[in-house]
Formats: sequence, C-alpha cells, structure tokens
Amino acid sequence: MTDILYHTLYDRRRVAFRYTHGAGPCLVFLPGYMSDMSGSKATALFAEAEAQGRACLLLDYSGCGASDGEFADGMLSGWRDEVLALIACYVSGPVLLVGSSMGGWLMLLVAEHLKHRCAGLIGIAPAPDFTRWGYTEDQRAALAAGETIYEPNPYGPEPTPTYAKFFADAECHLRLESSIAITCPVRLLHGKADADVPWDISLRLKAALASADVQVSLIEDGDHRLSRDSDIAALKAIVAEFYG
Repeated sequence: MTDILYHTLYDRRRVAFRYTHGAGPCLVFLPGYMSDMSGSKATALFAEAEAQGRACLLLDYSGCGASDGEFADGMLSGWRDEVLALIACYVSGPVLLVGSSMGGWLMLLVAEHLKHRCAGLIGIAPAPDFTRWGYTEDQRAALAAGETIYEPNPYGPEPTPTYAKFFADAECHLRLESSIAITCPVRLLHGKADADVPWDISLRLKAALASADVQVSLIEDGDHRLSRDSDIAALKAIVAEFYG
C-alpha cells in the first residue's frame, strides 16, 4: 500500500487518504460509521487497483482513523464535503463510488453532486436513512432532545455512540422516502444474515433510484461486514464489471 497522504481543508484540519494513479474510473471507497481506510474491504480493493493499474482513492473521514478532528463532530454533510474536496483535488475523469454501510448512504449524497462524473455506484450493505429505521422511537426522541445514545458494539469493546449533532444533520439527508435522481449503473451487495442493516433496505434503495440499471446481489449466509474471502471475491467481481 502507498503511504498515507494528507489533504488540508480550509479550516486547517487534515484529512488522511491514500491514492494510486491508474486507468479510470477512479474507485473511491467510502467507509462505514466509525470505520476507516484500513478495513479489509478497502485495503483489498486498493491492492486490486494497484495490481490492475486502476486509479483508487481511500480516505479517513475527519474524526476517524489518521485524520484530524473529533468523531463527535462528524456529520454526513461534512464528510460528504471532504470526499468531494479530495475528488476535486486529486481525481480527474469519471468516478466509481463504493460505499460500505453508512458509506452507502454517503455515496448517494456524493453522487448527487458529481452528477455525470459518476461511472457507477456499488453499495455494500448500504444503510441510507438508518437514523429513521435503525433506532427506536425512544432513541430518536433522545437524539432529537440533544442527548448522545450508546449501543452495544459487536465489533469492539466500547459501545457505539450516536451524537445529536450527527442525528440532526442526517435527518436533512433522508433519501428512501422519495425518488433519488441518480441515473448511473448501481450494484448493491447485501447479506441476508445481516443483523445490522436488513437486506430489504437494498430493495428499498433500488426502488427509490431513478437509474434503469440497478442490480441487487444477495448473499444467503452473508453478515453485515461481508469481509470473508468469498464476500470480497464477489465484490471484486462486481468492481471488475466497470472496467470491461
């Protein structure tokens, strides 16, 4: 893997990223909530891009991984703008957005800004609108009242926080309740044994997208992370479709 690079934002915060030059479209990987570019799917796709001579960009959102900032200050709109800033500075030509979990929500927001530059979208257990369907009414009420909520974290010892600031911003970016004006090809990969994001969310997303070319691939025994060798092989095969 290439060394970590840093992009300095207007407020002097540094966003960490990795970039490899190559043929387009440039694959841009968007991690999930509290995830970063060191995850197995991101690193596998980056290594594949290097091996195949394809352009690829990984990044850590502010407050995550090697980037500056506090996670408690993170919001979809801010992370969207960071992704767009990196694309504007380092990527020329078409872009292939790959979003994992929350990154699958974020990729919709990024794609709406990139418009014709999007060669395609690939969602891995995409979780758009999870502030609506992922919390109880009591949790939503607590967040709306400005409280922080904590949930058990199946992937680590510390509970997973959701901050009122993130919640308030996310409520401005709901996409499943109306048509999504994205027309590029879209591929959605989801495990039917996903305990975090129900697989029918991918079906709802397909129905909401304006694109006439949306395919949903369901992995019968796949969990939320989809990080087994077989899952990553399936993901690589989907990515390869965009390079013909």
